[in-house]
Amino acid sequence: MTDTLQKFMFEHAGVRGELVEMESAWQQMQSHQTYPPAVQTMLGELMAAAALLSANLKFNGTMIMQIHGDGPVKLMVVECDSELRLRATAKLADDAVIEDHETLKDLVHAHGHGRFVITLDPNDKLPGQQAYQGIVPLDGDSIATVIENYMQRSEQLDTKLWLAANDKVTRGMLLQKLPKVGGSESQVEDEAEAWNHAVMLGDTLKKDEMLNHDIATLMHRLFWEQTLRVFDPLHPSFHCSCTREKVGDMLKMLGIDEVESAIAEFGKLDINCDFCGKHYGFDPVDCAQLFVAKTLAEGILPAGDSKH
Repeated sequence: MTDTLQKFMFEHAGVRGELVEMESAWQQMQSHQTYPPAVQTMLGELMAAAALLSANLKFNGTMIMQIHGDGPVKLMVVECDSELRLRATAKLADDAVIEDHETLKDLVHAHGHGRFVITLDPNDKLPGQQAYQGIVPLDGDSIATVIENYMQRSEQLDTKLWLAANDKVTRGMLLQKLPKVGGSESQVEDEAEAWNHAVMLGDTLKKDEMLNHDIATLMHRLFWEQTLRVFDPLHPSFHCSCTREKVGDMLKMLGIDEVESAIAEFGKLDINCDFCGKHYGFDPVDCAQLFVAKTLAEGILPAGDSKH
């Protein structure tokens, strides 16, 4: 399998790490949508970051990373569940003209109003329980620094990320300083020195090197002098959770007036999933049935009654 996430720990330092590479999943995501190279790179890096952070969560559910932009790129979304199944998409402004050299600031933070959002949506929510959501300003000039700053601000965890993507592959590395409880002043200094040394090694990693070498080679090049504990690899994959039922639920949220107005204008509704491109069609009868079922479920109509 070409898609791999490798966890490791430094044996003699409070540092854990991960390396991820995705070729199959990344190319599947791109198979139905074409983005300018600058957007493609950022979305691929966000996907690698989502896999790296999700792999550290002891959480049965889905992590959703979103960047809301105020420039040519209006939205980037990556979803990753607890089985490392991912999907991703981006929405561009209708009049967007994007050059290859444009940066994160140019594309999503042009007027200083970009936002970064992480949502943790558990599968087994209790009644009344809401998904956890953290929203912060877009603080950083790259996907990596935005997430590092979020982790420091929201989780108080020293985290460093190195990310790279092109049209073929996305790769990333995460290093995280493990929280230390107690210890002498000298032990604290030793831990700080070990963390700084690990980050220094990571900083030797260049994007071209990441794009041209697999994660086994990268790990050896970076840490050949270190004693690492290496865990069994995990395997991220592409998966889209869209269903006809979920699309129907979305239409019901819009309300009967808006749906009937769209049916009157277009004759039927053709909806394509932004993540996987799958097509869902709803004719007037399909739409009427959605709202009859909704009305009955809410107990507005007595049993046996009907509404046309």
